Parts: sequence; C-alpha cells; structure tokens
Amino acid sequence: MALCAMMTGFAQEDSTKQQKPDTIKIGGMVIIREPGSKEEDGKRSRNIQINTRRKSKDSNVSTNWWIFDIGFSNWKDQTDYTSLAAQAIAPGSTEDWFKLRTFKSRNVNIWFVMQKLNLAEHVVNLKYGLGLELNNYHFDDKSLQINKNPTLFTQSYSGLHKNKLAADYLTAPLMLNFNFTPKRDNNESFGFSAGISAGLLYSARQKIKDGKVDKTKDDFDLRTWKLSYVGELTLGPVRLYGSYAFKPMFEKGLEMTPYNVGFRFSRW
Repeated sequence: MALCAMMTGFAQEDSTKQQKPDTIKIGGMVIIREPGSKEEDGKRSRNIQINTRRKSKDSNVSTNWWIFDIGFSNWKDQTDYTSLAAQAIAPGSTEDWFKLRTFKSRNVNIWFVMQKLNLAEHVVNLKYGLGLELNNYHFDDKSLQINKNPTLFTQSYSGLHKNKLAADYLTAPLMLNFNFTPKRDNNESFGFSAGISAGLLYSARQKIKDGKVDKTKDDFDLRTWKLSYVGELTLGPVRLYGSYAFKPMFEKGLEMTPYNVGFRFSRW
C-alpha cells in the first residue's frame, strides 16, 4: 500500500511537470497560461501572461488606394519678351501679363493607386502609381485672353471676376523611397522619396467669369507630355510633395516651367 501511494504521488508530480502552457490568440493579443508554483493546499497556481503582437510588415508589396494631394501651382517665367518668338505668340506682352495669383493657383492630385516594392530591408523601396494631376493657373491680369487656332495671347477682356488656365494630366510617378524607420507604424515613420513622373495632357481650357462662366477648350500649344522631377517628404503623420517640370509647359514662344508644392493625404 505504501509503495502504491508513492507511485501515485510521483505520477501526479510528473504529470504536472509535463503539462504544456495553454495559448490563446485574440487579434493582436496572445494570452499564455502556464503552471505556477505549488501552494500550501497542494494545488498549483496558474501564471497568466498577456503579450501583444506587432502587425506583420513582411509583405514585399504594399498597395495604397485613393491618395489625395492639395497644394499650389505656379511657374518659373524665363521668357525673353523682346524675342521674336515671344512677340509672335503674345504681341506687346511683358512679364506682368503672365503673373499668377499665388494662393489662388491651386493643384489637386488624385492618385488611383500607389504601390511600394521592397528592395532592401524595407528601408529602400520602389514607389510607383497612376493618377490625375489637376492644375489651375489664375492670372493676376484678368484681361488676358487666349485665342485658339492659332494660339495667341492678347489683352482683350475687361471687368472679369475670374480668369484662369487649367491643364490636366494623366500622370504616372516613379520614385525611389527611403524609409528610415521601417519597424514603426505608418504615422510614426520618417523618410523621403525622389524620382520622375510622366504626364499626358488630356484636357486644357481657359475659364473666365464675368457674372456668367465661359470656357474655351483647346491645347493652347501646351506640350502633350509633361516630364517632371517629383519628391515626397514624410515626417510622421505629415506628408509633403513637390514637382518641377523638365521643360517649359508651352511648345514655343513662352518659357514658363511649372511646379507644384503641397500636402499629401496618404496611408504611407
């Protein structure tokens, strides 16, 4: 009887020692319950440990849908107004004709999709996408009229409330992205992107308002393709963007090189 009692005690002791901890996973939380130390009444206590799991960032391709940019459009005017080419397209023109209203000239970009491809430890990535680039250039001189076929700039309007040139592009950017904090959440990351974009002009128009709205649609000798240097700066939840075209936006006569700056509303 004494031998049987000893064997039963050892069996219970060995059974407790071999007991594996219970693990429960709930979303991003892991609960581990394992045997504890033996208490005075002969029973063993339970130790419960709760851990949180970080979101996996091992995917080499990350997709972001519907990104919005809001900023300002402007151009750098390097036109030689004494040249025959400038006077042929804008007779009698001066630099004052083409000055823009800075805070009225706006840029809105709508990116349908943007993807990020991991190249090196999620620190160096290739970033690319597709979207619409919408530019509105509000003239400070509201008398400026743009005639079409052929394109000709004159000071013909009077009493206008609004006078702007709109140029819209289907644009595809390609950038090299550097993320200096790859293990942090998107709203806590720091980095920058730099590259180029190619935009195809699909709509251009002059829009005036003098009580009623009137639109003149034409390409106005704008370049069909707009190639630009593009950049993006990520400072935690704040994202800034900028672009600067390779060449002037008009094919002849006027040397206005467009650029955009503003805020980007994006998940990363």
